[in-house]
Amino acid sequence: MQKARVSLGVNLHCSEMLSSKEADKMDETAAVMRKQQSGQSQPISRDVCRGGGDKLQLCRVMRPDDANIMGNVHGGIILKMIEEAGAIVGTRHCNTLNGERCWVALVRVEKTEFLVPVFIGEVVHVSAEITFTSKHSLEVQVKVMAENILKGTKKLANKAALWYVPCSLENADKILEVPPIKYASAEQEEMGRKRYEAQKIVRWETKARIEEVLPPPLNPEPHTVGFSQSSLIHLLGPSDCTISDYVYGGVTMKLMDEVAGIVAARHCNTKIVTASVEAINFHRKIKKGCVVTVTGRLTFASNRSMEIEALVDAASLVDDEKVSYRAVSAFFTYISLDKDNKPLPVPLLKIEGEEEQRRFEEGKARYLQNKAKRLADRAPAVTQ
Repeated sequence: MQKARVSLGVNLHCSEMLSSKEADKMDETAAVMRKQQSGQSQPISRDVCRGGGDKLQLCRVMRPDDANIMGNVHGGIILKMIEEAGAIVGTRHCNTLNGERCWVALVRVEKTEFLVPVFIGEVVHVSAEITFTSKHSLEVQVKVMAENILKGTKKLANKAALWYVPCSLENADKILEVPPIKYASAEQEEMGRKRYEAQKIVRWETKARIEEVLPPPLNPEPHTVGFSQSSLIHLLGPSDCTISDYVYGGVTMKLMDEVAGIVAARHCNTKIVTASVEAINFHRKIKKGCVVTVTGRLTFASNRSMEIEALVDAASLVDDEKVSYRAVSAFFTYISLDKDNKPLPVPLLKIEGEEEQRRFEEGKARYLQNKAKRLADRAPAVTQ
């Protein structure tokens, strides 16, 4: 007779069938862990994290409620799983030393590409590893594999790099120090340091140019920015938040992907799919009880893709001072598809006014830069 294995933690492992003897042993282990947690046991002290940083793998099957209207897995679901993995491995690492307990807050997601679609019924494996630590932040690199368990095949669906800072459980505004990791080589550490310095500069530049979102004009002309501009309003409740009552970054990213998808669909009037996210910057934390307004607007369109700026503004519903502030910003790229999921030309974006023209030129520069990088990555290496 067999017993089903019960995972210690939500979605950390797929269920596996074990022998009765093995399952009984796991039940005994779980009982000991519960007893230790309820007693006076002390946390284990550890100076460095061995093996190049803590690692974690989340694994679960994609269900019908994970799908978008086209039947593929929603890009926001993948982003949410990526952030969940990063938050777990980051929080675990930052609590390895004796001292003040903390949780990690997401501050930035680097450029993320959706390499292939993920389908309902496939099993998604999200692997996360800490690859760099500074005094007050850590980088987590995440890889997403989609497994077809009927065919026995796997495919790389997504790769991402996320940056977190540890916040005290007692005072969320207090940033704690990050335990160092041990690197495989000095070169690996130096490369991580360069990534750290680069993302820090970009984050501060983004904070400096936060601008107001204006409502679209009445009766806008088709294929203008105002015609497709869209907003979602969401009240953040307990299920959206961490144990410290601040919103999970993955919840915010899913809302941003939803509104950006609406913008893309309105502009093209076709099926659309998320191709990539340029970068997601988290400027300020969002607390439970806030109402967020998530706005998406087109900034640039080429013949085959659209860039959409997604902005999140938050305001408390319960505090006396209901001042709205910019919490998150990002650029999403979408492509238009026909009924057979083949790329379609994107309608020309009609520009109105100097601000739209400025955003268009900035989007075009990002588009050309990314295109040049893709071509460089595909070029064969030149041998001496």
